[in-house]
Amino acid sequence: MSDDGSLERAADFLSADSADKVRQSEVDALGERVIEMLRTVYDPEIPVNIFELGLIYKVDIDDDNHVQIDMTLTSPACPVAGILPGEVETKVGSVAGVSSATVELVWDPPWNPSMMTEEAQLELGII
Repeated sequence: MSDDGSLERAADFLSADSADKVRQSEVDALGERVIEMLRTVYDPEIPVNIFELGLIYKVDIDDDNHVQIDMTLTSPACPVAGILPGEVETKVGSVAGVSSATVELVWDPPWNPSMMTEEAQLELGII
């Protein structure tokens, strides 16, 4: 024998689980669009996009669709250090569904060529 209260709680639980799945699907799709956009940004000294170079360490999307990106550069003395993070922020902020974007430049762990995708390493003749 069950009471109406437990049925309501079960329905609420299933509804919340369904809403979580819908939200996760939305975040996954938005994340894919953000990564597509990141693949359009290039370090001007290297003919490979910053995503394949391994310069993007983290992409977080919060409940308000604000995107927080942690990225690095190939070196702290990189000549584009002053402009590349701003370009990333602007381009990611323009992705449909993104409410805003923030880029934080981080140096830990230090970037090295092993962080590049295999495709990038092949393109640059490293492997």
